[in-house]
Amino acid sequence: MSNMEKDIGKIKKGEFQGAVTEIVIGIREYNGKVGIDIREFVESERYTGPTKKGLRIPAEHFSKFKEMINSIAEEDLKADEVPEEQPASQETLDKPEESEASEDTPKEEAPKEDMPDY
Repeated sequence: MSNMEKDIGKIKKGEFQGAVTEIVIGIREYNGKVGIDIREFVESERYTGPTKKGLRIPAEHFSKFKEMINSIAEEDLKADEVPEEQPASQETLDKPEESEASEDTPKEEAPKEDMPDY
């Protein structure tokens, strides 16, 4: 598989002490797996490039992620009308594999994907 890298778009986040920060959305291949990368990039005198602040959506979860993002209405983002959080209605990208374990039962941690340390 060839190294895939494609920027989709940038959103200016802000400036602080001469450093400009942007949120960059792109399609990236890492360790042979393609995913959506949403990451802060900084441009300053000391450093220009990606930061550790970001996340990666694996390609196999993209349709669920897109569905979740598209379910957000503009009205939901108005600060003066933000509804209280209702965790029971939140969706996750992973399908539940088993019924929820009781709080006394230790949960196994999934192996963490080896991500680049920008």
